[in-house]
Amino acid sequence: MALTDDTDSSTPSTGGIAGALSALSSASTTVKNAWESSGGNDVLSTVQSSIPQGTKDYIAGAKSKIFNRQHLRSPTVFFGIGEEKPFYLERVPSLLTERLRHNFSFFYLNYILITAVLFCLTMITSPTAIIGIGLLGFAWMAVIRATSEGSVQVKGITITQKQASIGMGAFTALALIWLLAHIFWWTLSTSGFLTGMHMLLRDASMHKDEEDKVEMQGDLSLNEEASFLNGEEIA
Repeated sequence: MALTDDTDSSTPSTGGIAGALSALSSASTTVKNAWESSGGNDVLSTVQSSIPQGTKDYIAGAKSKIFNRQHLRSPTVFFGIGEEKPFYLERVPSLLTERLRHNFSFFYLNYILITAVLFCLTMITSPTAIIGIGLLGFAWMAVIRATSEGSVQVKGITITQKQASIGMGAFTALALIWLLAHIFWWTLSTSGFLTGMHMLLRDASMHKDEEDKVEMQGDLSLNEEASFLNGEEIA
């Protein structure tokens, strides 16, 4: 009987997680379809075309520099595996300030990744957020069906599909802010504590010159050096 009870109690939990993930996937697909059908891509293309090319190049360059995968440190470097004393509390204020500055610039992409993972895990384990996102998905489906012919009549007022999509988009944004507010702040506080402790305690001074390394290319000729060492004049 005990085995049967345990099995029965675990089944709804597994089904609930599967249903939550299915609702989240359905909601994202519905929002994507609504965005495409409402002409959102055309509006976005128009806005992008109005941005000066110089601004686009600057944004693209900054994006490629900030999110460069080469700046993502391996777990060995992040945790100092194999180092003699990777974590300790620096008591000299000037050295502590320099450590914080270096760790932030050296591990920033790892810190961003930790925050993103915590946000996703928190959202998946939040029934309220998942149910809310699922309801938003059903609301989008209702709006799409109601405006499938291009417009809908509401108390004598004609509302086009584009207007309905814009209104639903604004409502979705406000609803997501309300639904994900606690997840957002919990994620920031948790990731802030974890990354702050890492920045405070991790001694990564041995990696300070890592980005300043210069790769030597070409063959090194020792003829001139040998002549100099032998006291011979170079012709």
